[in-house]
Amino acid sequence: PPMDINDFIYSSGAEVLFENTPVNQYTGQPAIDYLKAGLQKGMHVITANKGPVAHAYRELTQMAANRGKRFLFESTVLDGAPVFSLFRACMPAVELRSFQGILNSCTNLLLCEMETGRSFDEAVAYAQSIGIAETDPSTDVDGWDAAIKVACLVNVLMGIPLKPQEVKRTGIREISPEMVTEAKSAGERWKLVCTARQSNGQLLEASVAPQRVGTDSPLYSISGTSSYAQFETDVLPGLGIVESNPGPETTAYGLLADLLNAIRNV
Repeated sequence: PPMDINDFIYSSGAEVLFENTPVNQYTGQPAIDYLKAGLQKGMHVITANKGPVAHAYRELTQMAANRGKRFLFESTVLDGAPVFSLFRACMPAVELRSFQGILNSCTNLLLCEMETGRSFDEAVAYAQSIGIAETDPSTDVDGWDAAIKVACLVNVLMGIPLKPQEVKRTGIREISPEMVTEAKSAGERWKLVCTARQSNGQLLEASVAPQRVGTDSPLYSISGTSSYAQFETDVLPGLGIVESNPGPETTAYGLLADLLNAIRNV
């Protein structure tokens, strides 16, 4: 039997490595080392883990290119909906100036449940009961999951190195039922909004924070576990992608799509 995971990777003889270990938002390890091991053995490497994209995107992409292999990661943001492949394959040479969206489905569900009258703790318990929230929901409710997704999009689509720790981050713990009720009475909803803006290669803003949005915002209608991202480019002033209530099969499809794209020209 192999002594450890790296030994398993080296001795497997596989042509493709799928890496789906838990996310480490602080360093991206040990997933980064697993992907490096796969590339060093001449494999295509595919991951649904946001850590390596946030912390080692350029290094892993260059390693893959040097070996004639692919490093792909469609399932890291929006659960496999075509975000990275859209820009890579369908929108060459565009400049992404900004994006805004709801990238964490757990907090979106919690805020929607609070609109029905549940307390924050009751909403968390409900989300845990249906498998949306972890036993420890802090990664979601404190904005870490959203922040690492912002870092992934900035790294890949804007070409600007950004770590999750550098994203200005505020979670939803301070949103009270009274605040939700007040917003609802005013025809508004609380959302955990992810934003990034750049100009001439300089990052002007990268943030995750609760905001009240009105009916004139495309974020207003995003309910439950759905997600949304709107992109502003130099040629398209507004391009939006809505992902409605995804399931595990959505993430699985993103991994499959990456596999097919990796081997398409082989």
